[in-house]
Amino acid sequence: MSTLQAFLSWASGIVWGVPTILLLVGTGLYLTLALRGLQFTRLAASLRLAFLVRKEVGAEGDVSHFQALMTALAATVGVGNIAGVATAIAAGGPGALFWMWVTGLVGMATKYAEALLGVKYRVADEAGNMQGGPMYYLARGVGGRWGRALGGIFALFAAMASFGIGNMVQSNSVADALRASFGIRPLWTGIVIAALTGLVIVGGIRTIGRVTELFVPAMILFYLAGGLVVLALNWRGIPDIAAYVLRDAFSPAAPVGAFLGATLRDGIRWGLARGVFSNESGLGTGGIAAAAAQTRTPAAQALVSMTQTFIDTIVVCSITGFTIIATGAWTRADAVTGKALTGAPLTMAAFRTGLPGEWGGIIVSVGLALFAFSTILGWAYYGERALEYLLGRRVIPLFRLLFVVGAFVGSYVLELGHAEGLELVWTFSDVMNGAMALPNLVGLVLLVPVVVAETRATVWPSRSHPAARG
Repeated sequence: MSTLQAFLSWASGIVWGVPTILLLVGTGLYLTLALRGLQFTRLAASLRLAFLVRKEVGAEGDVSHFQALMTALAATVGVGNIAGVATAIAAGGPGALFWMWVTGLVGMATKYAEALLGVKYRVADEAGNMQGGPMYYLARGVGGRWGRALGGIFALFAAMASFGIGNMVQSNSVADALRASFGIRPLWTGIVIAALTGLVIVGGIRTIGRVTELFVPAMILFYLAGGLVVLALNWRGIPDIAAYVLRDAFSPAAPVGAFLGATLRDGIRWGLARGVFSNESGLGTGGIAAAAAQTRTPAAQALVSMTQTFIDTIVVCSITGFTIIATGAWTRADAVTGKALTGAPLTMAAFRTGLPGEWGGIIVSVGLALFAFSTILGWAYYGERALEYLLGRRVIPLFRLLFVVGAFVGSYVLELGHAEGLELVWTFSDVMNGAMALPNLVGLVLLVPVVVAETRATVWPSRSHPAARG
């Protein structure tokens, strides 16, 4: 097992190396220029479509604009928003948060393109459900043997990733958080997660959409409210946020307290890497959820979908980063090991410092559990669509059964103490996640003219169209 872990760690370093991160961010920058900064000029219109209009009555599709957005948010707002942000700040300093914002801002253009292409090239399956995403716009948009091969590769990686990063590692995070804070046995957590997952995913995207449109806003508001209370009670530390983030974004973070300092390269690398990992812009998953939306034009849902990256990175990740910096938790050491805090323990330390009693630990633990469970629901749909693309509808019942079993196993392994096995799953998931991005980015770059033409036809010329109104 150690040999396999070493190989996967090496592969993860290659897949998530600097070239890939720069390619992901570079594609977002290229799309930003090609679309004339659409994510900035049309942000108000996008938020209006997502939260006020919410749906297009009578349009073709399976779920509303809002439900498609919440399904995508369910998959992306996860452990990375709590632990990933903390890891970036611990390793790269507060300036890493600035570079996370960069991935979010240019990633909105990437998410817009993924969603637009996902809707434009979607097809109806035998049951009349909409299917779309990178596998379809690669096969039908890029076309030829090359396009079909890339589509198949993406679908294969997505299906495998759904069992790892989208399932077992998430249920494990839930079980670990609930055991640490409330003493709940992982066995019972696994049973509950598996049962709830099965009840939701058995109904397909329509049931997932109905659940996530209620569940996801509630969990995000719960976490944001907790973070805002921390900031309000620690308002004296708020000026440090701008000072540290903007200064350290362009200069090395100096040693402070238990923080050993970081190079400018550390801040940029960790900020970009964790930002992309959190919002998934460039991985292609957003196009799968967007394809199910009831919409008359691809651009309308694309505008809605790009708010996913804005909410995930610019809103939720920022709250985590702000609490860590304002409370000074990023400069403190672990009381037991004496080492600087990182990951979820760092975020928990910030909330515990900022809130009286045990409220801080409870908010982070419950938030982590809710975020992880929502990721399971979103990735269940992604994996199902990817596997259906490869093997047809007959495989869906088996996929759902195995997915529910995987959700239980991810929690139950904590009872067995198999930490090495879970670490293997984490690393394997990282490799699959990164590998998904490569064929998707090829498709995005090749299909930029299609994205621009569709945008020119429905967004830029007239404010009378729902996709153009602000």
